[in-house]
Amino acid sequence: MTKNYVPLRVNRDFGDIINTYFDFFKRNIKKFTNVFISYNGIFLIGLLVASYLMVSGILGLIEIENNFGIETTNEEDFYIPMAIGGGLFFIIFVMVGALNYGLSTSYMVLYDNDPNESFQKKDVWAYTKSHMGSIILFILLLFVIYIGFLIVSIFFLIIPILGSLAQYVLQFFISAWVGVSFFEMLQNKKPVGAALSEGWNLVKNNFWRSVGVNFVMGLLLFILLMLMMTVPGVLFGIYTFHVVENSVSLTSNVVATVIYTICLTLALIVLIYGQCLTQFVNGILYYTLHEKTYNINTRKRIEQIGEDLNNA
Repeated sequence: MTKNYVPLRVNRDFGDIINTYFDFFKRNIKKFTNVFISYNGIFLIGLLVASYLMVSGILGLIEIENNFGIETTNEEDFYIPMAIGGGLFFIIFVMVGALNYGLSTSYMVLYDNDPNESFQKKDVWAYTKSHMGSIILFILLLFVIYIGFLIVSIFFLIIPILGSLAQYVLQFFISAWVGVSFFEMLQNKKPVGAALSEGWNLVKNNFWRSVGVNFVMGLLLFILLMLMMTVPGVLFGIYTFHVVENSVSLTSNVVATVIYTICLTLALIVLIYGQCLTQFVNGILYYTLHEKTYNINTRKRIEQIGEDLNNA
């Protein structure tokens, strides 16, 4: 075991889960970011292309609306690239979601299994690839789960105040359930249905701890992501001010398209990376709840103490 290794299989209380997350984050941010960049490269290029198409279409429609001298241009010339870009973005987003859900979870599974931290990025990819069928099926089921959540949320919003509170509680419960279930699926190689069932039991039996951790960490990660968004946000704001002040043509100016494309792409990359950080939260939660329920690590330590006493 390495000196700064953060053991995951410990029955922690609410505050310890938060502290452990940040310890794990500081310890593994560099190594995981290397994994993230290595296996998201082609998708990041795809996001850049999709962003360019969407930006080109949106800027053209804005310029037509504001009559910057292209009144005769057919709006379909801008709707088409925007639609293609939007469709390409959706496909890439689903693929990236499945990939990074798998990479972040596989990383923690290998970390838990290897206290010496000798695993490499290729091992993370190999573990993810070996479970890709289950990962894709799980992601597809998420669409069904969240459609159901949206339907229920509509009914909650009818109820003043309490309905909104109930909607947020349900949201954080589902986030915990889905994240914990995904870890159960990859950690113990269970079928999707069995993993969702086990995840449901773990989260339900520790309802407020699960909801509370996702609420607090969701808020903290939101603040972190907003700070990361300042780079594309400032760039977007400064150039938009320049466009407005100087009446720059949005469609004929290549610089405008490039800058807005870069801003959108950077924002999307931050959101995708944030998804991985959120899954790490549920990873700490999963190992905590699993240890509380089954005491696997505790029993191993007791057995090890017994063996040491017998050998003494």
